[in-house]
Amino acid sequence: MTNARSIRDRIVDGGVIAVLRGVDEDDIVPVARAIHDGGVAALEVTADGKRASEKIAAIDRELTDTDAIVGAGTVLDAATAQSVIDAGAAFVVSPHTDAAIIRTCNRHGVLCAAGVMTPTEAVTAMDAGADVLKLFPASSMGPGHIGALRGPLGDVDVIPTGGISRENAADYLEAGAVAVGAGGAILDADAIAAGDMDRVRETAAAFVDAVDDARQD
Repeated sequence: MTNARSIRDRIVDGGVIAVLRGVDEDDIVPVARAIHDGGVAALEVTADGKRASEKIAAIDRELTDTDAIVGAGTVLDAATAQSVIDAGAAFVVSPHTDAAIIRTCNRHGVLCAAGVMTPTEAVTAMDAGADVLKLFPASSMGPGHIGALRGPLGDVDVIPTGGISRENAADYLEAGAVAVGAGGAILDADAIAAGDMDRVRETAAAFVDAVDDARQD
C-alpha cells in the first residue's frame, strides 16, 4: 500500500478534514491540538497564508505521536506543493486541477486532492493521477452534484469543501462523498480569539458527532 493510499483510507475513516485557514502562527499549534482532541485527525493548513510550511512543521511536531494527518490546502502551483511536502505535509489539496501539482505529489507518494466542478475537470484530474477529487465550492452546486459526477465516472472519491456545515454534512455524505472538508463550521474564530481552546475542541467534536451520526443512519 502506498503512503497516499494509506492517507486516503485514514481520511475516509475519519470522514472530516478541518481547514485551518487564517490562524496566526502563534495560535496554530494549540488550535490544531484542540481540534484533534475534538476527534478530527485530518488537519489542513492553507498555503495562501504566511509561513504555511512553518505551521505545518510545527503541528507535525506537536502531534507526531498521535493519529493526526497534517496536510496543506489552497496549493496553487508545483513549487508550493514541493515546499509543503518538504515541511511534512501528508496530503496536498488544491482548489483547481493542475497536472504539475499532481505529478509532484505522486513523485513523493503524497495524497493529492485536486479541485474540480465539472466532469471534464474530474476526468482531467483522474487522468493526471489525482488520488481524490475535491468538489469546490460545494455550496455552489449542492449535494446532488456528487451523484451527477459519479454517475458517468463511477465510484470516484469525492470530498466536498466550501459551505459544509453540521446541518448539511449528512446531505453530502448521503450523496456519496467519502469525507467532507470544513473550515468555518469547525474553526471557531471567536473562541480562538478568546484563547478558549475548550470551546474550540467542543465545536470540532460537535461537527465530528454530526458526521458520525450521518454515517450511522
